[in-house]
Amino acid sequence: MSDKPKVLVVDDSAVVRGLLSRGLSAHGLEVVGVAADPFVARDLVLHHRPDVLTLDIEMPRMNGLTFLERLMAFHPMPVVVLSSLTSEGSAMAIRALELGAIEVLAKPAHDFAAGAESPAMTKLASVVRAAAAARVRRRWSPGLKLKLSTRKRDGGPARRVLALTASTGGTQALPHVLSALPAEGAGCVIVQHMPADFTASFAARLDELSPWKVREAKNGELLKDGEALLAPGDRHLILQRDPQGWRVQLKDTLHVNFVRPSADVLMLSVAREAGPAAVGAVLTGMGRDGAAGLLAMRKAGARTLCQDEETCVVYGMPKEAWDIGAAERRLPLERIAPALQALLENVSAKA
Repeated sequence: MSDKPKVLVVDDSAVVRGLLSRGLSAHGLEVVGVAADPFVARDLVLHHRPDVLTLDIEMPRMNGLTFLERLMAFHPMPVVVLSSLTSEGSAMAIRALELGAIEVLAKPAHDFAAGAESPAMTKLASVVRAAAAARVRRRWSPGLKLKLSTRKRDGGPARRVLALTASTGGTQALPHVLSALPAEGAGCVIVQHMPADFTASFAARLDELSPWKVREAKNGELLKDGEALLAPGDRHLILQRDPQGWRVQLKDTLHVNFVRPSADVLMLSVAREAGPAAVGAVLTGMGRDGAAGLLAMRKAGARTLCQDEETCVVYGMPKEAWDIGAAERRLPLERIAPALQALLENVSAKA
């Protein structure tokens, strides 16, 4: 962290956002963004990677405590809760601290309005600066674990298909994408180039870090909403449509692009069997696997994108996909989950 910590201000009041931005900036902190609600804040966290976040509790669409609970599970970072509804020792303050907030302060807007040198603003700047240096660990509240486990059990046959593929660097990129992507309205199939002995552990790790129910694919199983099936190492994963929805098939056929599982094998089957009911993305990786498959998906009416060069560990697979026109857009890693969510929401479900 630099001597000028980056701060994201989250508050539903435009007046308060302005006061906090000016005051914290005057105290030598870099305010990298402001958000009026948690949904905007989520995208800004991914984009700006702030060192600390100031968070109101009473906000539209999602309250601050719910956002804090999810933030500490999926993107842990130092948070200072600041709310007119919260005073030290109150039930909300205790709950915020239980969820992982570094500090909870009252929000006397009239004191903040007095300027950067007011006692309230000086104290806030001091707390924010200290919080930015704190070591924060991922934490799962029992309530969030229950919500996620319940959600992971309830999926019916998938209505849409999300196909993701990666190679070198994918063990960092895939958790980043899946942890920020709601597990709603689609089933996900994944090819990550990885030895056979490692894929079960990687699937378990993705399951732990994301709202998706992630596991190694089993031959013949039905793809369900909210589930992500990872191709086992050394076996091709193929999607096949039947009257109930889509099922996955595992094949030991020849290597394609020198690899098995192959992204091309998966995505060509998705193009054939799901067509416009699918969304696909090629992430970081060496070689050209996935480019032809993603192009086939796009030609079949699916929506497609790839990761950009700046955020790739190896800009091989995405470059090939982009160069042949397989991807509609090329995006940095932090923007891929929001983009996939928007595309899935606008893709027609399978009849």
